[in-house]
Amino acid sequence: MASQTRAEKMQMRQGYRNLWHTDLMSSITADFPYCCFALWCGPCVSYLLRKRALYNDMSRYVCCAGYLPCSGRCGESRCPELCLCTEVFLCFGNSVASTRFLLQDEFNIQTTQCDNCIIGFMFCLQQVACIFSLIACIVGSEELQDASQILSCLADCVYCSVCACMQTQHKIEMDKRDGKFGPPSVMAVPPIQQMSRIDQPVPPLVGFPPQPSYGQQPYGYPPPPQAQAYPPAGYPPAGYPPAGYPPAGYPPAGYPPAGYPR
Repeated sequence: MASQTRAEKMQMRQGYRNLWHTDLMSSITADFPYCCFALWCGPCVSYLLRKRALYNDMSRYVCCAGYLPCSGRCGESRCPELCLCTEVFLCFGNSVASTRFLLQDEFNIQTTQCDNCIIGFMFCLQQVACIFSLIACIVGSEELQDASQILSCLADCVYCSVCACMQTQHKIEMDKRDGKFGPPSVMAVPPIQQMSRIDQPVPPLVGFPPQPSYGQQPYGYPPPPQAQAYPPAGYPPAGYPPAGYPPAGYPPAGYPPAGYPR
């Protein structure tokens, strides 16, 4: 069951679409001091990177990040720090690869063809060096022994260099995760689009305040003068019209004259 789960994870890893922040070829120039630190103190760097990949929560630690059959069977829950120290010193290559798989599964990161070629060349060179050493031991030829030693030395140099670049690549990726290159990339929620209403034929312009409704004062215009009540208060004045107006006998008799149009 566990082997089937690991096989499924390997199958899923082939469909990842994200890329590393930097590839293996560029990791040296991306962080040269850390690459030197990883070259000379590889197990220490592997310990620090695994702990950082777990967000400094060692209660989540599992031997080899759960990618090997021994994972979960080494007493990690009782003393995770000691188990991690044992892993990085006795199984250095597996510790680096486990941290790599852990990051790839977390961020859906694929390995480029160039990185695959470099890692594959490292493994092939180690296998060839091992085969030459076995042949030299069986045959007993000094020339083959010298050649196998040179090849083994070359394979070790390539192995140490690739592991240093790989750990630098992991460190840079976690720097990106933790926002050391700027704020972490978070997908912003798009704003809700406003639909035009019947009484608002033109949608509001982006970057301007919303237009006022009908009857409200437009922005940037002085308020209109307040309309005064008509007729004004106190009109007509008291005592108007005066007493005795119109005078008695007004209009006079016979006014208007007969025949005047009404």
